[in-house]
Order: sequence, then C-alpha cells, then structure tokens
Amino acid sequence: MRRTATGLIVLMAALFLLSGRYLELHPAWGYLHAFAEAAMVGGLADWFAVTALFRRPLGLPIPHTAIIPENKDRIADTMAGFLRENFLTPAVVGRRMGSMNLAKAVGSYLADPKATRDTRIRLGAGELAVEVLESLDPDRLGGQVRTGIKSQLDKLEIAPLLGGMLHAMIADGRHKLLIDKIIRWAGLVLEDNEELVRDMVHKRANAILRFTGLDERLANSVIDGLYKLLAEVLVDPDHPLRDKIEEGLQEFATGLREDPELQARVERMKRELLNNPAIAEWWQGVWERLRANLIKTIRESGGLGSSYVSETLGELGAALRDDERLQRQVNRFARRTAVGIATRYGDQIVRLVSETVRRWDAQTITDRVESAVGRDLQFIRINGTMVGGLVGLTIHFVSETFF
Repeated sequence: MRRTATGLIVLMAALFLLSGRYLELHPAWGYLHAFAEAAMVGGLADWFAVTALFRRPLGLPIPHTAIIPENKDRIADTMAGFLRENFLTPAVVGRRMGSMNLAKAVGSYLADPKATRDTRIRLGAGELAVEVLESLDPDRLGGQVRTGIKSQLDKLEIAPLLGGMLHAMIADGRHKLLIDKIIRWAGLVLEDNEELVRDMVHKRANAILRFTGLDERLANSVIDGLYKLLAEVLVDPDHPLRDKIEEGLQEFATGLREDPELQARVERMKRELLNNPAIAEWWQGVWERLRANLIKTIRESGGLGSSYVSETLGELGAALRDDERLQRQVNRFARRTAVGIATRYGDQIVRLVSETVRRWDAQTITDRVESAVGRDLQFIRINGTMVGGLVGLTIHFVSETFF
C-alpha cells in the first residue's frame, strides 16, 4: 500500500510535467495540469502527515513529528485510562457479560466430540487436577469436608429416607437379594459362633443329660437343624420363613417412615455414629487414599484417562448446552466473578497495559502501531492525492470560467 500511494504521487508528477509542455495546444491540458499539480501537493501533504506520526520525514528535526515514538509514555497512560474508564468498569463488564451466554458456548464446544478428543484439553485438565490435589492441605481439607458432611447429615432426617428406600426395594422385588444376604450372613455368624451355641446348650441341659452325654448330641442337633433351616430358606423362594422376613422388613420400613419412637432411635444412633472419633479417622483415611489414587491415576495415564475425560467433558458440555437453568446459574456466577475482578483488579490490569507500553522502545511501538493501522493510513495518502486533484480541478474550472 505504501508503494501504491507513492507510485500515485509519482504518476501525478509525471502528468504534471507532461501536461505542462502542452498547455498551449488545448484547454484540456490545463485541466489535467491543474489536477496533477493539486494531486501532487495533496499526496505530499498527506505523506508528510502520515510519516510524521511514526518518524521524522526525511530525517529532518521538524517540530511535532515522530509523534508516537516521542509520546509513547503519554500514549501508554492514555490507553490505560481509556481502558479503565470505558471497558473495565463494573457496569460495562456486567452489561457485556449479561448479553453473553458463556455457559452455552462452552457447553457446545465441550459437547463436540472433536473437542473432547483434543489431547491438549485432557493434558491441561490432568495437570490442573494434579496441581490442585497436591496443593491442598490434607488435614485441613479432610477436616472441612468431614465437617461439611457431618453438618449436612446432622440436618438430614435419615429414618424416613431409609424407610422410603426399603419400601422401594420391596416394591421392585430387590429385597429378595437382601434376604439372601441376610440368610448367608446368619449362616456365617452361626459358623463363627458354634462353640457359643454348644456352650449355651450345655449350660441349659440338666445333670442327667450332661451325665449321659446327650447334651453334646443335643447341641449338634440344634446346630445341624439351624444349618438345615437356613439352607432350605436360601434355596426355596417360597419358604414360609422368607414371608416372615419380608413381613418384618415391611413393618420396619413402615416404622422408619411413620413411627416417631423408631425415628428418634435411628436419629440418636446416627448422631452417636457421626460423633464417633473412629468415623472421623476412617474418613480421613478414605480421603487420603482417594487423593493419592487420583494423583497416581492421572500421572500414569499422561493426563486424565482419555475415554473417561472424553465422556465426562462431553456429558458436562451437553448439560451446559441443553439445561437453561444450569446456564443461568453458570452465567450468573461468571458475570459476578468478572464484575468482581473488574472492581478489585481493574487498576492493576490497566497498569499492566501502561507499564508494558512504557517498556517498549520507540522502534517497537512504532512498528506495532504501524503494522496495525499502517494499511489504512496509506489509504489516507491515496485519498489525499485524489481529493487534492479534484480540488485543484475545481479551482482551475472556477478561475477559467469566472475570472
């Protein structure tokens, strides 16, 4: 563009010289001469104006030239003030963020399979997760999470919840698996406590039975009978004892939902369990193992596992893209965060702009500004050449017509 603008001035100079030789031949040469003369003047004037912004024309120390290099510090401060007053005010940031659906845009990107397969996203997410997990104070975070869970569970009435879950299991037939597990558990308990049962039989047997040794046979019979009963209940889905167990579960579920006394006992047991120091230590161990396993898994997979991250990010993206209520919550949080950043750190942000521009040398700021707007500035030279020529043509026409 610079060569085009300069070439246009050279062309006007050639036309000026050519037309000057034939002024006496025809009046039209006078119009061409006037046009070329004025265009040449206009082009040179605008060349001087544009060049004076960035450097001294022809290297001459003309006052008020090389404006940008000579005033870069003032320009830096002006730019910073302009940004602070027009862009980084809470009202402007809030209005701009309010017109954006940031959550939907992020969700649409994450829901795209190409985005979730991007290695950079997985590696970045993995590195961030590891740094966060390693930077956390295990004792403090574990204590905070434990306190939060305890507080929430303390507010939760657990008895009606358990009763509802048990009712739902019975309605769906899933309680049969629970009954099987209860029977197997009872068999294991009996196996572990055979000696206790034998001792109970021996103590309750009279002297004659003990003298004749029948107490031992009686104990064996009792134990064998219990094993046989449990085996029959386990293999027979229509065993009467199963109906009794199911009836007991139904009554227990109803009591959990409707019996204030049973609910109070469950709540008391819950509070005792939550206040037990052993539970606190157990949770601390669970959290430490979970944190260590997460860090190990992320590092060994070179980031977060590809399939896991792809599925997780895809599901998150679909939720952000399709759930308007979630979008409103995320957008509200983003807007408040951006407004808070603008309020608290706006001065520091614009100071960064000002200090960065101040650190640039004269040549750097000249090159960067000229590369950004130089093409348009060359159009000013071209327009100046053409407009100057038209003005000169008009003046020549008026002078020839009226004077």
